[in-house]
Amino acid sequence: MTKLPEVMRAVEIAEPGGPEVLTPVERPVPTPGPGQILIRLHAAGVNRPDALQRAGAYAPPPGASDLPGLEGAGIVAATGPGVTRWHEGQAVCALLPGGGYAEYAVTHQDHALRLPEGMDMTRAAALCETYFTVWSNVFMRGGLRAGETFLVHGGSSGIGTTAIQLARAKGVRVFTTAGSDEKCATCRDLGAELAINYREADFVEVVRNATDGRGVDLILDMVGGDYIPRNIRALANDGRLIMIAFLGGPKAELNFAQIMARRLTVTGSTLRPQSDLAKARIAEQLRSEVWPLLDAGTIAPVMDSTFPLEQATAAHEQLESAGHIGKIVLSII
Repeated sequence: MTKLPEVMRAVEIAEPGGPEVLTPVERPVPTPGPGQILIRLHAAGVNRPDALQRAGAYAPPPGASDLPGLEGAGIVAATGPGVTRWHEGQAVCALLPGGGYAEYAVTHQDHALRLPEGMDMTRAAALCETYFTVWSNVFMRGGLRAGETFLVHGGSSGIGTTAIQLARAKGVRVFTTAGSDEKCATCRDLGAELAINYREADFVEVVRNATDGRGVDLILDMVGGDYIPRNIRALANDGRLIMIAFLGGPKAELNFAQIMARRLTVTGSTLRPQSDLAKARIAEQLRSEVWPLLDAGTIAPVMDSTFPLEQATAAHEQLESAGHIGKIVLSII
């Protein structure tokens, strides 16, 4: 067994606030518990939930590290009691309960996956949070099927670029919204049939025109607010609206008579609070349904930028800017 250091580099949230509260520190190296693995992280993904946690709006679940960071890639450095899936020295990417902004992090053995063929650590670190989120909501919860129509808002984000590629690979007609012509062009390059600049056009009108007035079968939304009633109008009969975030606010006024008469489904989820078993079930489907597509290069993470761990503040500033396209990653090694 490799001797581990006692302390590690990490970035903590000094107090709730803006990107400037992210502070480089030293922390004790965590010890894996039963069923857990310790990963020597080479890179970690930066995601919207990290910014929410930094602002004091998304507390870690009980038992999770208080450090931000929900995904990463690296080498298994140690295993806890009862671990059978992995052994020391294997390369993995993983969904983390927290703690990714550090040299070492622990996670459940069933929440780690092998690196896709030919993929480096930096790109692999950008996989799990978005792929777990998109697959569980769009395909497991939303039941999206080949031949259906799908609208994803924020198509140039990490979630959006993932959703476009996965849906297109599964034989779905994909529409999306984005905030600039450049972002719309990226979305079309990834497989979106229609990319709507929401600053210039009403997505409800465009989508209904593109579907001969029918609407779309499923919408994945992270905006909320006044988008919620507009989403309802953009859905086809028997359509499904999946909510995963509320960048525009969590409240809206809805006419539920429309939902009843048109047999609509409104649902959603957050990933982090779900049980280890629920996340393990998502991982199993990713292994069988999605990792072969990554191996073949049919889909791939869209990368925006990489920052050293100690520059997490700059990474968050980039995350919260209007300019980024795809995933932002912290380089740890």
